Amino acid sequence: MDGRLTNRDIDAQSGIFYGLTHRQLYTYPETRQRLAQLAIVVVATVALYYESYVGGSVSTLLLPKLSMSFTFYVTSIAIGNLLGAVGSLVAGLSDRLGRVNIVVAGLFLTGIMTLFVIPAMSTKLSFVIATFVVTVVEGITLVATPALIRDFSPQTGRATAMGLWTTGPVVGSLIVSLVGSLTITSSTSWQHEYRISGLIGLVVFLIALLWLRELSPGLRDQLMVSMKDRILIEARAKGIDVGASLSHPWRQIIKPDIILSSLAIAVRLLTYYTSVGFGTILLTTIFGFSLKDANGIANWQWGVDALALIVVGVISDRLRVRKPIMIVGAVGGAIITIFFLVRLGRPTSYYEAAGLLAGIALFAAVAQAPWMASFTETIEARNPALTAHGLAVWGWCLRFVVFVSFLLLPFVVNSVTPLVNYGPQVRTYAIKYAPDVAFVKAHPGVVTFVRTHASLVRFARTHRSIIALASKYKIQLEQAQKFELELSVMESHPVIFGQLSQYSNPATVPPALMAQAVTAAGGGATGVEILKTIEANRTTIRDLISIAPILLEVKPYAAQLHEINAYAVQFKQVAAYATQLTSLEQAAPQLAYLEAHAVAVQSAAQQSPNQWKNWYWICFASNIFFILTVPLMKGRWSPKRALEDEVAHEALIQSEIESLQLS
Repeated sequence: MDGRLTNRDIDAQSGIFYGLTHRQLYTYPETRQRLAQLAIVVVATVALYYESYVGGSVSTLLLPKLSMSFTFYVTSIAIGNLLGAVGSLVAGLSDRLGRVNIVVAGLFLTGIMTLFVIPAMSTKLSFVIATFVVTVVEGITLVATPALIRDFSPQTGRATAMGLWTTGPVVGSLIVSLVGSLTITSSTSWQHEYRISGLIGLVVFLIALLWLRELSPGLRDQLMVSMKDRILIEARAKGIDVGASLSHPWRQIIKPDIILSSLAIAVRLLTYYTSVGFGTILLTTIFGFSLKDANGIANWQWGVDALALIVVGVISDRLRVRKPIMIVGAVGGAIITIFFLVRLGRPTSYYEAAGLLAGIALFAAVAQAPWMASFTETIEARNPALTAHGLAVWGWCLRFVVFVSFLLLPFVVNSVTPLVNYGPQVRTYAIKYAPDVAFVKAHPGVVTFVRTHASLVRFARTHRSIIALASKYKIQLEQAQKFELELSVMESHPVIFGQLSQYSNPATVPPALMAQAVTAAGGGATGVEILKTIEANRTTIRDLISIAPILLEVKPYAAQLHEINAYAVQFKQVAAYATQLTSLEQAAPQLAYLEAHAVAVQSAAQQSPNQWKNWYWICFASNIFFILTVPLMKGRWSPKRALEDEVAHEALIQSEIESLQLS
């Protein structure tokens, strides 16, 4: 023996807890243990992507709640992906430091952030900063987890294994939409979905902490074509120079086939990342589905994707080829993308939308599973010991492409903010207050008059008794206005004019009393004229004095009453539409909201379908670029030639094993 621990040594010592600090396997695991490790890696990947993508299920709640514009939201996602690209490069160190510790630490950190920290954020800036942490960790695990999958899967089963790993992001998306469709109601808060994902993430962290293992460097740094290579790989591991195989890693990995292939898959995944980040926004704003139905449609999309990844992986391994299947996936994806973008802006049923998106997901899986297998095989052709470095290049390219494309997205689709922030409320108010809106359109003059003379209309509504009195005593009020001066003099000197009223003939009034009356009326000629007017209109003025309390009650409102008389025609209309105008007044805040945002929402609704079409044409073009790079990758086009390669390799391995047995 070489003095190193075997797998059984680890299990035989202190059980699970001993394994917390001794995670390396020094012999290649049996099938059952190998599959268990693959399963844990896939489950960890699902949890990490679930936590990373959960915001998409509540994006239409997030944006208005945290006062985020669509541009701010997309830009934050773009910056997060740029930080994730840095994390992907850092994860290349797992070739030296190992994979498991990175994955376990990542699960713990994202679980804490998603369960406790992110839901506590109350501003858009604090929310974005908290999500950046999750994005960086996800960028690191994007490299560490597929590296573990590669370590535990020989090339002959690589497409199946990579198909299983690729279900991680897809099943993560599926869980996001499934949980959302089951738990989101009209009263659900965006924090609720984050807490669910964080709790699940911490449960998976405990599983990985206790049971996840990795191969020792001597085992994982070799090329394993089939399970028949196991004996030879373990023998080579005893003498392999790990340090030499890891010297100048980036110089060995930065090659055209690896870089261009990474860029190609990154741009081809634009459709996927658009669905993950903005699928609910697209389905609610363009097709008019509810948030619950949008998540339900995503269930079909991601369910088909996950199943297809596994099936296509098995098919690729059975046929022993990757490239033809990748071409089929890209061509099919391009065709279905055209069908989908044609439907944008047209009435589309729930199942039509689900079918189109599921079709896009199906062909994405057809391309993705064999690509992941072929890419790791392309890296192995360079140096099997640098798998994580090669995957780091892929992770960086993926994140950087998403960063650039999501910076571009708000310029291509600039109509989303009013649709997300105001659209749902505008639609609700437009339906609920449709009669009020129709009345405003049919009677603009009445509405304008009521708004312009709001205080006068309120006066008319609250002083109906005054207006009734003014109408009943209209002639007297006009007379009171005519004789206002005379009545004022009489009201100021009641004793003098009380004495004068006793004389029916002015000629019989005592001179002294007359002199007092002239003085009270203002003296001189003015006083005499006022007295003459009083005498000439004695009966009328006496009648006015008899209703003085009524006149006094109405008098303070003379200006308003005069204005109401001036707008007599308009006030007849106001009275005729009293019920409708009362309804308008009660709905004033909602109608003001409609007036402020309806035009912007309508304009955005008209522009948005064509803008999204432009974006999906970019996604269509990404399939073409992907097809052009397929020939650069490792692998045969013909199943027959691939089988011949496998037979030749097995013969070589058998020969080496026999040589070792003889030596």
